[in-house]
Amino acid sequence: MIAVDDLIALVRNYNPKTNEKLIREAYAFGLAMHDGQFRHSGDLYFSHPVAVAALLTEQQLDDATIITALLHDTIEDTRASYSIISEKFGVEVADLVDGVTKLTNLQLASSETKQAENFRKLFMAMSKDLRVILVKLADRFHNMRTIKAMRPEKQVQKARETMDIFAPLAGRMGMQSMREYLEDMAFKVLNPEGRASIMRRFVTMQKETGDVIQKITTDMRHELEKAGVEADVFGRAKKPYSVWRKMQEKEIPFSRLSDIYGFRINTNSEEDCYRALGCIHQRWRAVPGRFKDYISQPKSNGYRSIHTTVSGRDGKRVEVQIRTRQMHDVAETGVAAHWSYRDGVRSANPFAVDPSKWINTLAEGFGEEDDHGEFLEAVKLEMFQDQRFCFTPKGDVIKLPRGATPIDFAYAIHTRIGNACVGAKVDGLRVPLWSRLKNGQSVDVITAEGQRPQATWLDIAVTGRAKSAIRRALRAEDRARFVKLGHALARAAFEHIGKKATEKALETAAAKLRIEDRDELLARLGSAELQAGEVVRVLYPELDKNPDKSNVDAKRAVIGLLEGQSFERANCCQPVPGERIVGITHRGRGVVVHAIECDVLTDYLTDSERWIDLHWHSGQHAPIHDVTLEMTISNDAGVLGRLCSLIGEQHANISDLNFSDRNPDFYRLTVDVDLRDAEHLHRVITALEAESDVAEIYRLRDTDRERVLQRP
Repeated sequence: MIAVDDLIALVRNYNPKTNEKLIREAYAFGLAMHDGQFRHSGDLYFSHPVAVAALLTEQQLDDATIITALLHDTIEDTRASYSIISEKFGVEVADLVDGVTKLTNLQLASSETKQAENFRKLFMAMSKDLRVILVKLADRFHNMRTIKAMRPEKQVQKARETMDIFAPLAGRMGMQSMREYLEDMAFKVLNPEGRASIMRRFVTMQKETGDVIQKITTDMRHELEKAGVEADVFGRAKKPYSVWRKMQEKEIPFSRLSDIYGFRINTNSEEDCYRALGCIHQRWRAVPGRFKDYISQPKSNGYRSIHTTVSGRDGKRVEVQIRTRQMHDVAETGVAAHWSYRDGVRSANPFAVDPSKWINTLAEGFGEEDDHGEFLEAVKLEMFQDQRFCFTPKGDVIKLPRGATPIDFAYAIHTRIGNACVGAKVDGLRVPLWSRLKNGQSVDVITAEGQRPQATWLDIAVTGRAKSAIRRALRAEDRARFVKLGHALARAAFEHIGKKATEKALETAAAKLRIEDRDELLARLGSAELQAGEVVRVLYPELDKNPDKSNVDAKRAVIGLLEGQSFERANCCQPVPGERIVGITHRGRGVVVHAIECDVLTDYLTDSERWIDLHWHSGQHAPIHDVTLEMTISNDAGVLGRLCSLIGEQHANISDLNFSDRNPDFYRLTVDVDLRDAEHLHRVITALEAESDVAEIYRLRDTDRERVLQRP
């Protein structure tokens, strides 16, 4: 436990005029009141209030706040009362201690109605004196730091409350360091495996690349010195939770994550900030769309800084923040900068903004409101950044995830509104349907009779509700188109075996497949619910064969497996005979075969015992290895049919076909083709490239397809 003399020394470092006598009295009073009380860890209970007080000295807060920290649990846990504290330490301290006590007694993770009322009380208390929440945040910080002494279920409850309430609150008040530490400590409890995996990746990456942070920091200092800019340069890896959140939001693995390193440049003046920016952009290439100037346009909580992302050493993206030292004080401590002392007087930081203004506004707007739900929605609107709360023209609140668009908003109101949507106005201005909505915006959906959902909306929408409704509508609207496409696929498949897809043949196939009629058969072919090969096989099983004879058993196509080991081709890279391959062992899946250049293999660099050296059999393979091709073709009559026939002429079978984009002038589609080997693939691509109606064609490889399998 920190001794009283050491605590006073911490305060005296920034406030030589501190009331040492009063702090000693508060220390002695708190120690006496908590006498005989112990924490779950076995330490003296008073060690906790002392630690909270020490944390607040890092923010250079006034004596009243430090004394409140020492006494913040006395009213709740001891025989002390408001009147006793008021008599000994003054009304100001007594009010602060009472405010912290009331916040402590709020069960912020309870049912929604009660939670809304508790939020109301929390904001009311904050509006009276913001130092209450500063003490409470420091109290939560120390509790999270020592959370391992609690019961497991209590740890989860506190961590969830911290992640949902206190960390976003700290961030909203501009206390970014506090927010990051609270998030990371809660993350360690709520998802220890996830946090540990990211830490291991950092260690592995450092072993492979060395101390990248030190190298880049040295480079930046050198460039600034050459330009005569006096500045401090700091670098660090981002917190595990920050990395994890970015992985979840972007739905990408760690190996594809950029800018996981952050660098900060602190200068003496605003002019030097822009000079430093010039140095960085002259030395490294700036990443488009990743520049923000919060100096010329500060955030509402006073935050000022220049943000830019550049390609650093070895092409690694790094984020750089440039600000003055005074701006940095505000960026790190937020509201605390408004209360901090320096050399015994209140610090006059020109960039410090009192966030009590937005708290007071919120409290005034809902102080008399009886609707708990509306109050809770309004609070979340102000605090939480992972959700979007937008308003209809009538004032109804629509909750959407981050990245939501007017399309999602329309379907959130009603499916009928979504299907008929032709445009939207956001805050009175017409915007494209792919615009990303922000908190607090008012959205007016424009509809038109006869409008139908477009296939491109699937790429715009982010909510499951919107995507499902769009797919249902498209299936109904596209039946005629699917029938036409199915006819082209059937004709190509039948011509491949020297037959014609006559009406009678298709009706017979439909009957044998127990499909109601010919049109339904063709519609299923066109929508990829049925494969053309199945139709051919049901009518002509003896003719549905490739003229190229194979002499390699499919089960023995890969050499290098142990006896009894089975294998499967990786979905991500779709290796074919003739390409260099390697195997990765999986429990329950056997061996998964990857192309040697597959990006997914980087996930297994530390698991060398799972790697198996493999190669394909040198004989003639059967055409059973599917490869996905992506093509952009002309939107003209007969083009698709001709291309399907062309693929058939190469003795390759189309096993699946999907459109990803449709425009008046072109189609973009993916085609799954069954092939023998790499040479066969080359022949098919070459033949298609020679067609004037094919604007572009390439082999599609998707590393995400394998990662979703969640390797053991």
